[in-house]
Order: sequence, then structure tokens, then C-alpha cells
Amino acid sequence: MNTPREEFSAAFKSLQIPNYRILWWAGVFSFMSVQGQFVLRGILAWDLTGREGALGLVYLAFGLALLVSTPLGGVAADRFPRRTVLAASQAMIFCSAAVMGVVVLAGLVEFWMVLVAGTVQGVSFGFYGPARVAFSADLVGRKQLGNAITLSLLSMNATRIFAPALAGVLAGVWFVGIGGAYLISAFFSFFSLVGVLRLPKIQIENPSSRNPFADIADGVRYVAGKPKLRRLVLASFFIIMFGFNYVAFLPALVKDVFNRGDGALGVLSSASAIGALVISIPLASRADSAKAKPVMAVSGAAFGALVMLLGAAPTFWTAFAVLIVVGASTATYMSLSNTIALQMASDAQRGRVQSLMQLSFAGFGIAAAPLGLLAEAVGLRLAIGVMGGVALVVSALYFAFEVAGSNEAAPGLVGQERANVRRG
Repeated sequence: MNTPREEFSAAFKSLQIPNYRILWWAGVFSFMSVQGQFVLRGILAWDLTGREGALGLVYLAFGLALLVSTPLGGVAADRFPRRTVLAASQAMIFCSAAVMGVVVLAGLVEFWMVLVAGTVQGVSFGFYGPARVAFSADLVGRKQLGNAITLSLLSMNATRIFAPALAGVLAGVWFVGIGGAYLISAFFSFFSLVGVLRLPKIQIENPSSRNPFADIADGVRYVAGKPKLRRLVLASFFIIMFGFNYVAFLPALVKDVFNRGDGALGVLSSASAIGALVISIPLASRADSAKAKPVMAVSGAAFGALVMLLGAAPTFWTAFAVLIVVGASTATYMSLSNTIALQMASDAQRGRVQSLMQLSFAGFGIAAAPLGLLAEAVGLRLAIGVMGGVALVVSALYFAFEVAGSNEAAPGLVGQERANVRRG
């Protein structure tokens, strides 16, 4: 059995690679920017309209943009140097934050501008996500892929503890406000861009020169032809699409149900990140384990059940406690599902497979609008319960078809485990 010191060292082994360490820190600054903007867009949408449906529309704009751009982002990650793709997408995130900061400070902000900002960020993330994960694999190799992905999520979740709270607090401070918070977010994006430009420009071997849509179709056929990979992609799509939508309605939950202000929204938004951060360190040292698949399925079911519990939380601090455990289950599910999917994928298809996994966040954005209307019709608490219920049912179905009925080990990295991947 490994000592605690050995476990800790194993959890952070990918950070011993200098270029991955630069990519990781660039991700920290990027996530600080992006997650702050998520909170700020929600605050603006609620302050400008006071409607749950408007919150849904903001995420719908993000989701539709992500839906269109993510498949193209997967093609770009398999065709162009991934540093170039990352730099271009990060520059877009910077420009969006800077412009929003200026229009808010100038008193010119309107609801349609919030929708445009969500659209720009959706397009940016459609290219950023597949390129970042594929670049991580380039820098650390397939053997450490699970560790690298988990550490990437750790950076995202660590910033979720501070960024939403910081954005919410700054938005409520009179001499900073929402406009100043947006400009601070823009500075974080700029620092991320500087880090990305320090990374090596690794050329893609034998890149495709076909029509991009033909490459997208090829990626879809590749996933469809591998039953285990297909089931994983579909399950992840619906679990994130419905279960993760609680995030879109936190402003309404905080302000309308718990009667709290912007600072409380930042605190509640950070709660799930605390749980995610706590679980990420032990998870990072075990993400490449053969036991990954059953753990992933159980964490997905727990995620759905906990979101249902969030909808019934009687007080603000009860919701805070529930969200801590929600964060732990979400981080576990996302880390392992992405790791398993990319272990199943060939190197030539890695970007497109990751783009299909990321489409779940496009579905999350698209589902936010009808779920917002549902919340207005039946009440916010019941709507959140429906979100968690769908995630729970899908997780149970995946477990029944893929884990309980199979004696195969989860896809691994060497020897017999790789043979299982090829058979799947």
C-alpha cells in the first residue's frame, strides 16, 4: 500500500512535466475568467428581467453556440496545432469580457448583449475544450491521460471555489460593480492567453484536408461503430444536459427562494467546487484504474439524486451542504467519463471524440430555456427535482446495460486492458 506522501505525489505526477504545468496554469486563469462571467451573466439577466425564463435564454444562447461550434472545434483540434486553436479561442473570451465590462460601466447594457456574450463564450468553448484535452494527451502521453484530465478538472473546480464568489462579491461592491468585475475577468483571460502562447506549437501529423463536415461525420460514424463508446457518449449527454442545469437557476434559487443577494449567489456557486476539489486529489491518483467504469456509473446516479435533494433543500445552508456533495459526484463522473472515452479513442479521433463528449454542455444550455419555462409553470423546486430525476434514471440505465451486465474491466492502458478497448 502506498504511503500518503506517495499517494499525493502520484496525484500530481502530470504537473512534473513543464509544458503540461504551463497548460494547467493557463487553464486556471481561463477558468477564473469564464466562471466569473457565468455568474455575472446570470446576475445581469435576473436584474434586467427578473424572470427564470430569461436565465434559461442566456444559457440557451450559450448552448446553441456550443452545439454548433463544438463539432468544428473537434475537427480543428485534429487538424491544426492545438496551441493555435487554444490561443484563438482564449482571445475571443478576453474580448467578450472586455466589451461587456465597458458597456456595463457606460450604462449601455441591454438584455440582448447578455445573450451575445453567452453566444461568444459558447463558440469559444466549442473550440477550447477539445483542443485543451487533446493537447493534454500530447504533453503527458496516454499512460497519464486520466491523471492529466483529473488535474485539469481540479484546476477548473478549484477556481469555482473562488471565481463565482469573487464575481458575486465584486458585483455587489459599489466602486467595482458588474462592469468592473467583467474587466477583472478580462485580465484573467489575458494572462491565460500569455501562458498558451508559451507552449510548443506541435504540428498535427497527416492532417485531413477534407471538408470539415465530412470529418465531423467521420467522427460520428467512429463513435457509432463502437457500442461501448456510443453508450458512454449518449449517457453523458443526457446526465449533464439535465442534471447540470441546476447551475443555470442558482440566481433564482438564491434571490427568489432564499431571499439573499449577489454575494450569497457567489457563496452557493462555490459550494459544489469545494466538494469537487476535495475529491479531485484522491481521484487523480486512481483515474487510470480498472475500476473506473463502475465508480463513474455510481457517481452519475449519486449526482442525479443529490440534485433532486437540492430542489427540496429547506434553507440556504442546507442547499450549500448538498451542493458540496453534488460537486464531489460531478467531478468524479466528469473525470472518469472523459478519461474512459479518450482511452477508447484512437489518436487520430481524439479531438472529435472529446467534442462529442463536450456536446453535453451544449445540451445543458439548450435545455435551460424549456426548463426555465417549466420552472415558471410548476415552481423552481419541482423543476430542479425533474433535472436530477432525469440524470438519476439515465445513470441507472447505463449501469444496468454497461456495468452490471458486463464482466469486463474498464478500459485501461496496457496489455489486456487495451485489448478490451479494441474489442469495445
